[in-house]
Amino acid sequence: MNENPYKEAIRYIENAEEVLKKAGKEGKFYKDEKYVKAACGIAYSGALKALDLLFDIKTLPKRKGRKSIQYYQATLTVIDKKLLDHLNSVYHALHLDGYYDGERSVSIINGGFDHAISIISALKPYSRNGRK
Repeated sequence: MNENPYKEAIRYIENAEEVLKKAGKEGKFYKDEKYVKAACGIAYSGALKALDLLFDIKTLPKRKGRKSIQYYQATLTVIDKKLLDHLNSVYHALHLDGYYDGERSVSIINGGFDHAISIISALKPYSRNGRK
């Protein structure tokens, strides 16, 4: 694992973008659902990883076991409603539509990536501007 949480979360997005390139484009849609699903899963995981690290930085109580989307939503409701909006968009575009349903719309998937990057960017002030 990378010692810089911001860089680690960015690494997830960069990996997801590389996988998404393999899907290819045909007009306004990605061609290969397999790569879209994989990329969406990786990007969604990166956003959750960033939130976990942000919650650690803010010394919020940890939850044991698997965390649900409701955990993230409830926690963000208290600390940052703008990040909650980004999370909800990431959850729907990347996790539900992209990963589970195989959505291939370039605009929907790219929108989800943009919201994931917004979540990850929230870590930057805590990571000495991305440097170790």
